[in-house]
Amino acid sequence: MGFSQWYLRRGRIDRQTWWLQYTLPLTGLALLGLIADLSLGNIDLDAVAAGGSPYGPIGLAVAFLTAPASSSASATRLHDRGMPAWWLLLGLVPYVGGVALFVLNGILPGDAGPNRYGPAHGGAVAGQPVFPPPSAPPPPGPSPSGPPTAPPSAPPYWG
Repeated sequence: MGFSQWYLRRGRIDRQTWWLQYTLPLTGLALLGLIADLSLGNIDLDAVAAGGSPYGPIGLAVAFLTAPASSSASATRLHDRGMPAWWLLLGLVPYVGGVALFVLNGILPGDAGPNRYGPAHGGAVAGQPVFPPPSAPPPPGPSPSGPPTAPPSAPPYWG
């Protein structure tokens, strides 16, 4: 995948891609921008504690440069759930909007099969289970080998 495909994503992405290719690296870049602003003296921590802006020029540059990648990743993650990108406007709701988008993008699973935004990711064929079905449970009734015995490492007072 080229940089332009990463920067402006199309279609669907799964949770793992959202976390490992977008959320964690972009959060790391934001932290590096904050550290750079702190080390260069662009941010006064006392002013931030009093309610001032925590963004210096480097942090603002990082935020503006990574906003398209972050928005397109969130939109394609919503597409994986079958939801339109208009749901990104939920982030404008104070306090709960960001938390709701975080839950929608980072926690809840996407559609297992194809939806209007594209085929399912991960190579799974629609209609086939990703994991094999569980094995059949043993038939009810007494065990053919008799009562249970203590394992070799069990204390002497076992059953």
